[in-house]
Amino acid sequence: MKKSSPSGFPAKPRKRFSTRLSENVVKLCIPAAVALLCAVGPASALDARNTELHEQRARQLVGQMTLDEKLKLVFGYFSTDFKGVAKPPEGVPYSAGFVYGIARLGIPHQQLTDAGMGVATQPGPAPRARTALPAGISTAASWNPAVAYAGGAMIGREARLSGHNVMLAGGVNLQREPRNGRNFEYGGEDPLLAGIMAGEQIRGIQSNHVIATVKHYALNNQETGRMKVNAKLDDAAARMSDLLAFQIAIERGNPGSVMCGYNRVNGAYACENDYLLNQVLKRDWGYSGYVMSDWGATHSTVAAAVNGLDQQSGWPFDLSPYFKEPLKEAVENGHVPLQRLDDMALRIVRAMVVNGLLEHPVQVAENQIDYKASAAIAQAGAEEGMVLLKNSQQLLPLGQQYRSIAIIGGHADVGVLSGGGSSQVYPAGAPVVPNEGPEGFPGPITYLPSSPMQELAKRLNAQLVYHDGKDAAAAARLAASSDLAVVFATQWTAESLDQPDLQLPQQQDATISAVAAANPRTVVVLETGSPVTMPWLDQVGAVLQAWYPGSAGGAAIARVLTGEVDASGRLPATFPASTAQLPRPVLDGRGLAEDVRFDTDYNIEGAAVGYKWFDKQQLKPLFAFGHGLSYTSFRYEGLQAHAQQGSIGVSFKVSNTGARAGKAVPQIYVSKVGGGWEAPKRLAGWDKLSLAAGASASSTLQLDPRTLAVYDSRRGKWLIAAGEYQITLATAADAPVTSIKLRLPRREFAAGAR
Repeated sequence: MKKSSPSGFPAKPRKRFSTRLSENVVKLCIPAAVALLCAVGPASALDARNTELHEQRARQLVGQMTLDEKLKLVFGYFSTDFKGVAKPPEGVPYSAGFVYGIARLGIPHQQLTDAGMGVATQPGPAPRARTALPAGISTAASWNPAVAYAGGAMIGREARLSGHNVMLAGGVNLQREPRNGRNFEYGGEDPLLAGIMAGEQIRGIQSNHVIATVKHYALNNQETGRMKVNAKLDDAAARMSDLLAFQIAIERGNPGSVMCGYNRVNGAYACENDYLLNQVLKRDWGYSGYVMSDWGATHSTVAAAVNGLDQQSGWPFDLSPYFKEPLKEAVENGHVPLQRLDDMALRIVRAMVVNGLLEHPVQVAENQIDYKASAAIAQAGAEEGMVLLKNSQQLLPLGQQYRSIAIIGGHADVGVLSGGGSSQVYPAGAPVVPNEGPEGFPGPITYLPSSPMQELAKRLNAQLVYHDGKDAAAAARLAASSDLAVVFATQWTAESLDQPDLQLPQQQDATISAVAAANPRTVVVLETGSPVTMPWLDQVGAVLQAWYPGSAGGAAIARVLTGEVDASGRLPATFPASTAQLPRPVLDGRGLAEDVRFDTDYNIEGAAVGYKWFDKQQLKPLFAFGHGLSYTSFRYEGLQAHAQQGSIGVSFKVSNTGARAGKAVPQIYVSKVGGGWEAPKRLAGWDKLSLAAGASASSTLQLDPRTLAVYDSRRGKWLIAAGEYQITLATAADAPVTSIKLRLPRREFAAGAR
């Protein structure tokens, strides 16, 4: 039977999402507000011809450039006054960056904006008000690539109408460290899930003739000591984890740019790391775009240029304008070959040509932004990403049986929380919650004016009474006098700051416990950017993980709580029971002086990131990767698998056995019988199906062969060993439904193949 249409998506037949990577992209349904399809079929003769024409045009343009014109393209400014250096007058004010173009050749200026949640503004007197997507981790939790594409298309359009043609969006760093302050920007702990979701956001952004930037390459997995930390990880483990996430995102999205990170990797800074930039990215993966540095991540001229950096970004964040006069001198003296500078310029121009920047010049046209349509996309994404972690007593969805409801904490009377740092998107008007958090970067703490309480009041007949939750005893008294209590718990995370532990800050655990003791009908809504522990979990009736839900987050929360839409998100990262379960219970670098270099050893877990570590160590998490409840029930049956094109094809049937419409997220995990992998199993594919009550649908997936392989560093190839493989259909990493076995022949393929 056909799937029913997901909420917020056009009600018409569509081709089911598949994680098949043998095609560039399968056809996906996206919100009607975007008014376009994101379908891209397998590479065709026309694609090859276009690639050839793009290459010819880029080479012709670079061939006409003088030395000084090439140097213009490889040096980027901060488009905001900073450290006594004025922004270029041509740059969009209070933006992330600016790179001079070459007017005589028709090459436009590059106008750069942050970031993954929307068009951000640098600190200034009047921040641009733009639409904020839900956090990247929320988008990943949707397990729906159409959501990622639609969100990318929306923020790319707003970026373009704000005068920008380069967007610093496409975060894909794996969640090795759940205390990382930037986890909310990324796609979770699994390379397949994170890579596909980031790749789709990139495709969406670039559909607007705006270059997207996959970041932060690579192993930039903590903020503590981010300028000094040396991430140690062997090649094979990296290729099967963090680097695989980047590889998939690049294949899927073809980003014009890759941003290298602040950290060192096996001793060398990421932005002058021959292994990362020349050997893996450009040689093995055949990446044809350009590498830009993070703001303040360039440390040299000759080493950076020779080892693969193509563009220094954000001067004056670095100690020196390395790619300006010093690079010119290095080229003229032969320390950097002229051919290398030509390659740097060619990569930049090629990305501009491929993405249509020359034919589609940008200009500020803010009046053309359709904020209502943008908010609808943000809301649909937030709804799909919310994860119902617990629902005992069937407290949710909320009905009309309650006369009084206590709304406690989280400033839920006025707004929803957003993450801090360079990805901060500002709303219109004065802050709805002023004077919270640091005055300087990465603050201030910002709440977006979309009130869950007000949205619930529109939908429920009950009397809603708000309490800020700061006095646990007073909050408990309100809960005791109410039919139901909904506690909004928040955890602000931000760039440059890691969390001290996995606990909710500001004694919120005590408040929740007191409220639950006063009223067993307690629902907890978590607005957090990372996993948190829940010492009160057994006391409460329901827990909804709402992440940072974006500009329309209040409405999205209310619609999920009341069941207007199904709770259909699934966790993209494991929630540990405690820090003792982590590979590094104590965060490396904590307590060290800012200028002290230190190592973090990722070889402890190697490629066994997240759920793989928990499986390998036989640890029981608080909530497993892939976990999430629905307001209906599903039956999974008919699992079949067969060898197909050097990989495995899988099919199965899903039926909605409940009384209401809902969305299932069946997951396929694979194991090598007899072992030999970094962990017992790997995610190899999934589907997301929207089904009416009583409806059924069949899924057919082709698994990415890299999920069946190990990487052989000595030979530089992927190897699928001959033998027996177990294919498991599950609803979470710890919830298998059924499994079958299949024997595969030996297969090997190149590092950049699949």
